[in-house]
Amino acid sequence: MTSPRLFSNLFLSVGAMKAGTTWLYAVLARHPSLHFAMEKEIHYFYHRYVNPEQLSEAYRLREARNRYLFRFDPEKANIDAVRANLHWVSSYLNRPVDDYWYRNLFQMRDHETYACDFSNLHAHLSQDAWPQIAAKCDRLRVMFTMRDPVQRLWSHTKFHLQLTGHLDKLESWGPEQFNEFIRRRHIWINAEYGQILRNLRGGLSPETLKVIFYEDLHQDQRGTLRDIESFLDIPAFDYPQTLLQRRFTEGVKHPMPAFFPDLVKDDVMRICDEVDAEGYTIPVTWAASARVEA
Repeated sequence: MTSPRLFSNLFLSVGAMKAGTTWLYAVLARHPSLHFAMEKEIHYFYHRYVNPEQLSEAYRLREARNRYLFRFDPEKANIDAVRANLHWVSSYLNRPVDDYWYRNLFQMRDHETYACDFSNLHAHLSQDAWPQIAAKCDRLRVMFTMRDPVQRLWSHTKFHLQLTGHLDKLESWGPEQFNEFIRRRHIWINAEYGQILRNLRGGLSPETLKVIFYEDLHQDQRGTLRDIESFLDIPAFDYPQTLLQRRFTEGVKHPMPAFFPDLVKDDVMRICDEVDAEGYTIPVTWAASARVEA
């Protein structure tokens, strides 16, 4: 019998930021065939192939302190669950950060078919990185989620300004300030769907990649979830309707300025053409949203 490869069965969601990945994570985490580590976005392959400082000791210490160590209420917590979580944090803080470090973050996986990792930064891996990852998996499955570029950029802008305590900019900025902000690399790179698709399709075999549109997901939630289960070759699961109706990481409500779509009109048309060239039929609302106020 052939020995399992280092990462065994690995399911990666690399969807664009603010394109429904948190909702998918929260829903799919209920599936008994899927095992998620304590951290939704580990970013290991981005660290491995793009930025070796991503998972620096300082970064991991901040994450451990802010996201894990003070999250439980000692009056209500289950001691076995806390002990298991602390064991995971210990593995997260281990060194060196290498392939074995990453594998060990899923060591509590039991009967589940896949170890799962949802990181939007993995969308920015080069084409050459994907065959290297696939070679270390018995079965690799990668899912990329796209959303109307205008709507995604606006949602990302609001989210970032809210996160950094600058919501006042939504009222005070004009076209020049918004245009400068959205074209900063860490914002804009997430909208370059054509380049992302070229890297994914060039580095992965067809059965390994699934592409989803945010708009289709919310038009037919259960149908899309069934498609994902079929893609992973796992049994269908009856997700609670109350869970499907929940909203996660919902940003501040603020209308999009009438001038905002015009800032990116030409880019959106180019991005639509690039996605179409990769063989995907984009939702009709995408091109329309570049011309009219959302």
